[in-house]
Amino acid sequence: MRQRGFTVLELIVAIVFLLIAATVFFVQTRDLETKARDSARKTAINELYYNLEDVYFVANHGYPEHLTAEGLKGINPEQLKDPSGKAVGEYGSDYRYEPKDCQSGKCKSYTLVANLENEADFEKTSRNK
Repeated sequence: MRQRGFTVLELIVAIVFLLIAATVFFVQTRDLETKARDSARKTAINELYYNLEDVYFVANHGYPEHLTAEGLKGINPEQLKDPSGKAVGEYGSDYRYEPKDCQSGKCKSYTLVANLENEADFEKTSRNK
């Protein structure tokens, strides 16, 4: 009399296949989440850059010594925070604002930097010098 069902070997092969598929799925999901966070960081730095260049510099003929929501009109204050919620320049933040040649609160140039997870740091440098 022949019994229906799976052999132990067939069950082991099926379990191994499912484990491999689950591992690939979780690795891909993690990579997509990392890319999304990096993309958000680049978007925030670009928004800060264009606000500094096209709004702040035009109005003030220089750049700020510190980035604040009050100083950068028309910018979403959340863009001044990295994905973990730390403000630009705060210890441990993924965002840095490095002003250069400052006198009396007005600077001649700057560099904006975002620390990325999967790529080299994303930098934007002032175009008006």
